Amino acid sequence: VAQRLVKRLAAGAPLACMDIHAGAENRNLLCGTQSRTVLWYDMDLGDKPYKRLATHKAAVRDVAYHPRPSAYPLFASASDDGQVHVYHGSVFDNLSKNALIVPLKILKGHQVVKYLGVHACTFHPTLPWLFTAGADGNVFCWTE
Repeated sequence: VAQRLVKRLAAGAPLACMDIHAGAENRNLLCGTQSRTVLWYDMDLGDKPYKRLATHKAAVRDVAYHPRPSAYPLFASASDDGQVHVYHGSVFDNLSKNALIVPLKILKGHQVVKYLGVHACTFHPTLPWLFTAGADGNVFCWTE
């Protein structure tokens, strides 16, 4: 099977993680950087990030979309600052409408250990629950 490069995205910083939007439109990609930003790419808009979210105070270790975006249009970012940021992120079938990104919560519970904070975040497959794992050895389940 022949492989070919279809698209190259310009991040401008070392990347630490990424996740692909699971919606039917499937045109969006989240990346977390070591320079404290979350990059949202809309694959239809080119090779530069559609949005740069510079809300963390340390490297972003993980990003996650909820696997059921039609039911829960959520995404999260986990960082070495010990925080997890949760956003509402809606994308639209109509290409003339831009994605809607709204900050919802900053979750604080993990302790920073030797400059390392929250290493992983993932959503429950069917519920609006967020699981996080930190350098402090804890796994948390966050619900509303």
